[in-house]
Amino acid sequence: MNAAPTVARPESLAFRAIAWLVRHLMFAVARYEWSGGENFPKSGGFIAAANHATEIDALTFAHYLFDHGHEPRILAKRGLFTTPVIGSILRATRMIPVDRGTADAGRSLEAARVELAGGACVAIFPEGTITRDPDLWPMEGKTGLARLALATRVPVIPVAQWGAGSILPRYGRVLRPFPRKRVQIRTGPAVDLADLYDRPHDSATLREATTRVLDAITAELETLRGEQAPAARFDLRKHPEYRTKQTVYPPVERP
Repeated sequence: MNAAPTVARPESLAFRAIAWLVRHLMFAVARYEWSGGENFPKSGGFIAAANHATEIDALTFAHYLFDHGHEPRILAKRGLFTTPVIGSILRATRMIPVDRGTADAGRSLEAARVELAGGACVAIFPEGTITRDPDLWPMEGKTGLARLALATRVPVIPVAQWGAGSILPRYGRVLRPFPRKRVQIRTGPAVDLADLYDRPHDSATLREATTRVLDAITAELETLRGEQAPAARFDLRKHPEYRTKQTVYPPVERP
């Protein structure tokens, strides 16, 4: 594991207690290999965008950011905030609830804008959910990150992670904590979106920004995996049969 420059020091006692517990838990089950931390901004708010292949990679993502000196605010679906234990943890650590598919969906972006204006790191999975790609490559994303990035003009930092699925497979129910698993996380340089800032933020512009972010994440993931991603990104809209949670993902034809 590459040495991180510093560990975040949140003011909240609850956040510090939860972070202490999570860090020790993750170090116990993961043998980390971290790289690219020098690409994080030295000051000011920014968006960290990562691929999403299994439920536990939210923890590896948060751990990575925290041990690089950033107290992340992760956008998470509203339902998690009402669960007895996880909900208390999310509220105590000031994570941001997302109301998917409702008229209140914009509230999460407004909350994220406030956090960014205050200099926070807002962490987002641009795919919006765990990838349905059969080979766990990033799939086509949602445009929420693009809306936030173009409105705030803060840096968007791509983060790729690989290996957390060996601890908990996609939609798995049983942890495989031992022996410790190799988990690689790699950060790339900020995604260049400057030419899109003054364009109308219509669907074409938002899709272009989203694609650039996912391309940057995928490039870093290719380095970690030592292989090339498919030329065409998996699009869940074209494969509605993948919307339900499945334990076996059949091969899919790509254009």
